[in-house]
Amino acid sequence: MSRTVVVATHGHCFDGMTSAALFTRLFRELEGDASFVYRACGYGPQQAGVEEEVLSGDVNAILDFRYLASPKLTWYFDHHATAFVTPEDRAHFEEDGGQRKFHDAAYGSCAKLIYDVSREKFGLTDNETIVELVTWADIIDSASFPSAEVAVSRQEPALQLMTVVENDGDAAFLTKMIPQLLERPLGEIAASEEIQARWKPLEAQHRAFVERVRKASQPRGAVVYVDLTDNVTDVVGKFVTYALYPESMYSVVVSRGKTRCKLSIGYNPWCGQPRRHDISAICKRHGGGGHPVVGAISLPESEVERAKELALSIVDELNR
Repeated sequence: MSRTVVVATHGHCFDGMTSAALFTRLFRELEGDASFVYRACGYGPQQAGVEEEVLSGDVNAILDFRYLASPKLTWYFDHHATAFVTPEDRAHFEEDGGQRKFHDAAYGSCAKLIYDVSREKFGLTDNETIVELVTWADIIDSASFPSAEVAVSRQEPALQLMTVVENDGDAAFLTKMIPQLLERPLGEIAASEEIQARWKPLEAQHRAFVERVRKASQPRGAVVYVDLTDNVTDVVGKFVTYALYPESMYSVVVSRGKTRCKLSIGYNPWCGQPRRHDISAICKRHGGGGHPVVGAISLPESEVERAKELALSIVDELNR
C-alpha cells in the first residue's frame, strides 16, 4: 500500500517549488514511490507557520519554511535565519541528530541545501536537469544576478517561470509542475504554451509595476522607501528600486494586499557598500522573518497606517 507524503513548502516561491521537487526526488530514491500531496504555505498576520493539521500524511515534510515542533514532522529542510521561533523549537529540531532534519542559514537557497544533502549524505547522483534547476533556484533566492537590470527585465526563461510561480504558485500549480521539473529542462518548461500563456499578461503587469514603483519611490538617505498602499498589490517584485537607484543600500516597500499589509525589506547587493544591518533580525522583532539580506513583515489588511508607520521607523533604523 502506497504511503501518503505531505510536502508543506513555501508557496508562490521559486525556491519553495524547487525544494519540493528535489525532496520528491530524494524520497523516491530512498524509500520508493509514494503518493505526494503538496501544500503551498505562506506567512500572514494570523499565520506564524505551518498549522499542525496540515501534517496529515504517513510521512510529513516542511521545506523552506518555519519549523514546527510536532511529533508528526518527519523531514525538514530550511535555510532561513528565522526558522526557529523559540529555543524549544530549536531543541526539538536537534533531537533528530541530522538524520532527516536539516537547517543551514549559510545557504542562499533551500534547494541548494537539499541538493547538497542528497548528494553528500544520501549518495544521489547529478543530472543536467537537476543541476540547472538548482542553479537557478540559488541565483533567484540569493539575488545572485549579474545586475539588477537582469532581475528586473525578466527576459531569462527561468525568470518568467519565477514570475508565474510568484503569482500562481498554489498547491494545484505545484502538483502539476513538480513532476515536470524533474523530467524536463527548465527552459523547455518556461517556453511551454501553459507557462507562456500565464507569463504574457504578467509581463504587462510587471512593466506597469516597475513604472508604479518609479513614481512612488522616495530616496531617504541610504534607503529607498516605496509606499504602494494606494492600490491592492498581492505580489511585490524584488529588485526594482535597485535598478532605479543603483547606489541605494536598502529598500523598504509597504504594500496592501487582499488579505494583509506587507513590508518588504532588502539590501541592494549591487550597491558596492557592505551591509550594516541584519534584516532578518529586524523583521523577527515585528513578527516577520527572512534572511540577513532580505525579509518581510505581515500585518492585518486593515492596519495600513500602522504598516506605514512601521515601514518609516525601519527606514530610520537602516539609516543609522
